Amino acid sequence: MKDKEIIGIINVLKPPGMTSHDVVGFIRRTLEIKKAGHTGTLDPGVAGVLPVCLGKATRIIEYISDDIKEYRAEVTFGRSTDTHDGFGETLRTQDASALTETKVREALLNLVGRQSQVPPMVSALKFKGRKLYELAREGIVIERKPRTIQVYKIDIIRCQGFGTPNPKVLFDIKCSKGTYVRTICHDIGEQLGCGGFMSFLIRIGTGRFKISRSMLLEEIRRMARFNKIHEAVLPLEKALPFERVWIYDEAVKFVQRGNRIYLPGVKKLPGSLEENQLVKLMNKNIGCLAVARVVYDKKSEESLEEKIRYTFQPVKVLC
Repeated sequence: MKDKEIIGIINVLKPPGMTSHDVVGFIRRTLEIKKAGHTGTLDPGVAGVLPVCLGKATRIIEYISDDIKEYRAEVTFGRSTDTHDGFGETLRTQDASALTETKVREALLNLVGRQSQVPPMVSALKFKGRKLYELAREGIVIERKPRTIQVYKIDIIRCQGFGTPNPKVLFDIKCSKGTYVRTICHDIGEQLGCGGFMSFLIRIGTGRFKISRSMLLEEIRRMARFNKIHEAVLPLEKALPFERVWIYDEAVKFVQRGNRIYLPGVKKLPGSLEENQLVKLMNKNIGCLAVARVVYDKKSEESLEEKIRYTFQPVKVLC
């Protein structure tokens, strides 16, 4: 296979035990391509949705990596660890049998909204070119600045073990990029006074990529062997979460040169547009040409009234 034959995104179900970089390496080797990149790191011990962009689709990673993330997580109370998950060293233990479902539900549901969060040391954030988790393995602790995150929704799936020393709660969370669910579990345990850690995590969605339509590595290998991998690749235009602006064939060469496109070159517009909005420029014969920014071009008429015209400035040419 050649890079030019595969352009799009594969919704991979990353297994636990592999780094996100390992998964990208597997895709490159299996599909015999050079260009591939993931849209958001998953910890090695975590499984879940990992979209991998292929060929020229790597150019749109920045536009889909900020998508809302969805996880299913479990918090276990009565123990806190230095990594905020079950793999770390125990910092303290405490009998949490006095904890009630009502208190835990209230604490979790109160997390919905904007808040500050200090990233854990066991994260892929970098300090002077090195990942924090690498420094943590050497016993080095770096001061981390709090970051603003947003929790959009929390659904509690199951509560169990209440009345025992280590009750557990399974929940789904929808949150912004950069949210550390392990830290949420740790902070809830501290808030409730008994300690807590993340005992399970799987990413069930990122943007329009859902776990129900993700593919195992072995499935990808099998489809590649029988030259059916194109059936698993999502085209660029379907992955980009922007409105479509259709342009005439005559305007294609201007897009390819990065020139601004004016209304005479536009065949069809969406219902409404706003200044600085990102759109995808489409052509019926080629497909998705570019990501462009909406720019208003205001010109005075004889009546002295301003007529607002849409123009489209390509910011990422894809063809």
